[in-house]
Amino acid sequence: MSPLVAVTATLVPEAGPHRRPEVALYANYLSVLESFELSPVLVTPAHSPRSLRALLSHCSGFVLTGGEDVDPARYGEAPVPELGAVSPARDAMELSALELALEQRIPVLGICRGCQLLNVAFGGTLYQDLDTQRPGEVRHRQTEPWGRRTHRARARPGTRLASMLGSGELLINSFHHQGIKEVAAGLEVAAVADDGLIEAIEAPGRWVVGVQWHPERHEATAPASDPDRLLFAAFRQAVAAGVA
Repeated sequence: MSPLVAVTATLVPEAGPHRRPEVALYANYLSVLESFELSPVLVTPAHSPRSLRALLSHCSGFVLTGGEDVDPARYGEAPVPELGAVSPARDAMELSALELALEQRIPVLGICRGCQLLNVAFGGTLYQDLDTQRPGEVRHRQTEPWGRRTHRARARPGTRLASMLGSGELLINSFHHQGIKEVAAGLEVAAVADDGLIEAIEAPGRWVVGVQWHPERHEATAPASDPDRLLFAAFRQAVAAGVA
């Protein structure tokens, strides 16, 4: 049986014709994991703490997905006018689930918001809006289709990320207006964009990796040597081996 991997989803407060709470997640997160012979299990803000613990206890990996902005109250800041939608319920659920995953020492992969949430969970801070708080030459919120790669980044030599990808050079997509400001203690920078913005972080000595781009958005059509496929392959290998 393929290993179970917990995958976070959000909760839309008023969805559908009845305007009731609805669990939501782009399906390609699941299809990508399934393509690597992993079985995704959703964990959501609708789950109780008891259910969350029970589900995580059966999982061998954990994926923090993209989505809303992280509430700046989580890192001690007041919101700026440019802050996007936040979900305190999702923040609380993901932080609790991450704590369980770290306790169980299972591999953790954070994607986009998930990368930011990792940094906040470990005690770091975020730019609430890059355009106003850290303007630069690289456009981090692209208007091109989500499968398009629009700017370059470089994995730092000696990091887990660089060893997984086999090359320092990356061409990535970019769909975020927030970014990592102060890196948390216990984490280190694993990749940076050409303008110096942090594009990946990791926890030394553990399989805890966060990437700011969306590797799941064009992995399916990429060759086996593509860095996004190599990232998921490395995650799958760690999950199967029980290495964290």
